[in-house]
Amino acid sequence: MLRPLNQGHLWLKEVVNAGDSVIDATMGNGNDTLFLAQLKASVTAFDIQEMALEKTRARLELAGLSANLILDGHERIKDYVTGEIKGAIFNLGYLPSSDKTVITQAENTIAAIKQCLELLVCGGRIVIMIYYGHKGGAEEKTAVLAFLANLLQENFQVMRYQAINQKNNPPFLVGIEKLRD
Repeated sequence: MLRPLNQGHLWLKEVVNAGDSVIDATMGNGNDTLFLAQLKASVTAFDIQEMALEKTRARLELAGLSANLILDGHERIKDYVTGEIKGAIFNLGYLPSSDKTVITQAENTIAAIKQCLELLVCGGRIVIMIYYGHKGGAEEKTAVLAFLANLLQENFQVMRYQAINQKNNPPFLVGIEKLRD
């Protein structure tokens, strides 16, 4: 079995082709940005912390790849991306090995998801890793799940992938596939 994040990568790999536009809404340490760039996709990645951009830039340079790195919140995706996208990835929570008080916020995350859903082509996918064991994480998890549960089933398929025998608030994956506009 795959861990949730690896499953999310698989779900994206199944639909993203070379040249497709994709979004890494929370670049963090750059792992997802690198993964998307390795698919030869056109990647736009967001983070509010300069440290995230520096780590991501270094990771991409080491691999000989590139992406459009944006120092801004994911709630402003449509200020930078106006065309259709084939996929997006989110890792909610905080940047590992950094200030744990700088976290993703439900209001901003839901705004970003809405924008991605509007830009997403039919057959495109969004994957969201939900980390919620930190202060503020449970509230964001509840809000995001409530929003996703209300997406019209005719237009979107929404799936949850998680381990059920782990302790201490194990992160889980949510996948969204756009079925029609």
